[in-house]
Amino acid sequence: MCDNEDDLYRERLPNVCGAVGSKARSCCSMRSVHRYLPVTDWLPKYQWNFLAMDLVAGLTVGLTAVPQAIAYGAVANLPPAYGLYSAFMGGFVYILLGTCKDITVGPTAIMSLMVQPYVDGNPAYAVLLCFLSGCIITIMGLLNLGVLMRFISVPVTTGFTLAAALTIATGQVNSLFGISSSANGFLNTWIHFFSHITHVRRNDAILGCSTLVLLLLMRQLKDLPFGIKSVWKYISLARNAVAVLIGILLCYLLKKDGKLPFLVSGSITPGLPPFKPPPFHTEDTTTGEILNFGDMVSHIGSGLATIPLLSILESIAVAKAFSKGKIVDASQEMIALGVSNILSSFFSSMPITGSFSRTAINNASGVRTPLGGAFTGALVLMTLAFLTSTFAYIPKATLAAIIIAAMFFMVEYETIGEIWRAKKRDMLPFLVTVLSCVFWTLEFGMVVGIAFNALFLLYKSMKPQFHLETQKFNGIEVTMADLKGSVDYAAAEYLKMSIVSHVTERNSVGGTAITLVVIKGHEIASIDTTVALNLKSLREDLALLKCDMICWNWSIPAAGVVCRMDRKLRSMFKYSKSFPDLMQTMTNGEPAAVSCIAVDLSQ
Repeated sequence: MCDNEDDLYRERLPNVCGAVGSKARSCCSMRSVHRYLPVTDWLPKYQWNFLAMDLVAGLTVGLTAVPQAIAYGAVANLPPAYGLYSAFMGGFVYILLGTCKDITVGPTAIMSLMVQPYVDGNPAYAVLLCFLSGCIITIMGLLNLGVLMRFISVPVTTGFTLAAALTIATGQVNSLFGISSSANGFLNTWIHFFSHITHVRRNDAILGCSTLVLLLLMRQLKDLPFGIKSVWKYISLARNAVAVLIGILLCYLLKKDGKLPFLVSGSITPGLPPFKPPPFHTEDTTTGEILNFGDMVSHIGSGLATIPLLSILESIAVAKAFSKGKIVDASQEMIALGVSNILSSFFSSMPITGSFSRTAINNASGVRTPLGGAFTGALVLMTLAFLTSTFAYIPKATLAAIIIAAMFFMVEYETIGEIWRAKKRDMLPFLVTVLSCVFWTLEFGMVVGIAFNALFLLYKSMKPQFHLETQKFNGIEVTMADLKGSVDYAAAEYLKMSIVSHVTERNSVGGTAITLVVIKGHEIASIDTTVALNLKSLREDLALLKCDMICWNWSIPAAGVVCRMDRKLRSMFKYSKSFPDLMQTMTNGEPAAVSCIAVDLSQ
């Protein structure tokens, strides 16, 4: 007998009132204050010797953030100033709300490329998308929906990163060689490049390729065995700023009669961005028609889903990579990211997220707290205030080289190798994601990769792991079905079909017919109504085959679902310490195990 007979007929419902009361009490605790406002946790512990390290790290990141921001503005098909407008506010907000000391929030290559299709020559769309994305991300964080990120597997995210790197680097090939191009997409860009290869500008091609080689070589300076290692390290970390400085000097010094030797990024609007609400209406750049908020949202369309999703994915992936053994609070990271986007939109920013390359620089520079972001933001603001006229001389080839060099190291080569060595079947969702993103679009390719990977989960849930073993006990043919793991509604029909087919097949070959099926379910925590109905149907089908069925040592929650559905089915649940004891109870005889035939259905 079951020790808890009454529990079979009494369903334990969650204590909603108790949970709400507990949550309400916890919201008023200091622990919640520290969770939702992390600065209150680390600031009281701040030491003055941290300040110098945060200052150095912040300025080092800023030297990379400025040229990258200008380049990413161009990638998004926006004026270069909008890249800088996006590069400072995130750092200030993350000081208050962020949980990882290393993360730098700002424009990234992936976000810029994702925003590009929605801009349509009008920055208002990018700013509104930044605001709406921030609202969506913040709401998701407050609702504790960070757990949704667990449904996106490593092969999918790795494939997306590779595809994004290929697409972004490809988009800069024409600029690297001085070819004017408005082509978008992987194939279209390469087709345009080879069809216009005779239009290559010699000066731009030499500068672009030389800068690319220089950046790759400077990355290795930190590993030089001679000299002062700390000096080499910071020169290596500031390589983007060095490349920009060289490009500006060459452009200025080689200028003849007012004619520049290279194609340049163009003038950058001087001064700080005005503080104003994001645009909720705009003017159509082609027709001059005034578009209201609804028209703008309709134009953005699927971007309201893909931009927040990828922004969250990129930022949390960076946080996990640099968490150093600490558990990442995904929901709090989403709140920090969402508020960063909302406030940045008031300074004409495009969507922003955590940057892997700048976060790596921040970490390598020895940052101690999120305060380093304040110095990075301050440097960007100083650039906007005083240096915009100088940056008008940045060659496009130099910016293209900076972006392409960054893409080389955005690809997760080690992870790809680990996927291949660990389980080659996981290469399928990886390849599907890569091909879909490269030859379709990044946003839809990501969706295809997630959907394809979900098919693996669905297929696995449709075929529960269980082992069928037929043995003879005191002249009775008994089939034991040993269930492993969970059984849900998707697997219910498969379980029924497998057992009925096995019994039918064994009975059709002659010999002693199977007269008892024992389903062992001690590992099953719970089942749903569909499984319960299929168990009832299975018992009826087996009865027609003159075969009885019992469920042996099922957990109380799982057995209770069946018993509450139909009290008459209580008789099929049996409990005993061992299988011989069970059979002795069923046959009232001595156990005598003989030959057995096993069928493994776990694959």
